[in-house]
Amino acid sequence: MASSSSSFPSSSISSTSKWTYDVFLSFSGEDTRNTATDFIYYALVEKGINTFKDNQKLEKGKTIKPKLLRAIKESKFAIVILSENYAFSTWCLDELVEIIDCETKKEITVFPIFYNVDPSDVRKQIGTFSLVKHEKHFKEKVETWKAALSHVADLAGYHVKNREKEKNQED
Repeated sequence: MASSSSSFPSSSISSTSKWTYDVFLSFSGEDTRNTATDFIYYALVEKGINTFKDNQKLEKGKTIKPKLLRAIKESKFAIVILSENYAFSTWCLDELVEIIDCETKKEITVFPIFYNVDPSDVRKQIGTFSLVKHEKHFKEKVETWKAALSHVADLAGYHVKNREKEKNQED
């Protein structure tokens, strides 16, 4: 019988490794910080997997962006939790660009989770993943964000649907 192990290491990466973190979590706090992201974070930590989650590792009052970008570069894996409000956050989109840049250089392995969103919406940038809302203020970044969203949507990942949410939408 096959064991229930995953692709992740069972303990933290050794100090001789180039990685500081086993896993970097990218997520929209508004959607998943206290639900799916916490569940994933605590499950990984319980298994001894050194996981970066922004509110767990950043000191209050410090500049966040450089620390986040460094944490991405220092992680072996990235779990990108694509949820309804992910593309509303320019912060999430900038993280995703960095993650995909590292992935294309074979510096990180990316596992997307499509949390209550359709992967084809991410790929085509439609619905809540439309970037029209950003074109006025972030025109120079929109094409890069679109490419990153298309790329992550083409990766093998997990599609998680909240059955209760679907039921409520049907009523």
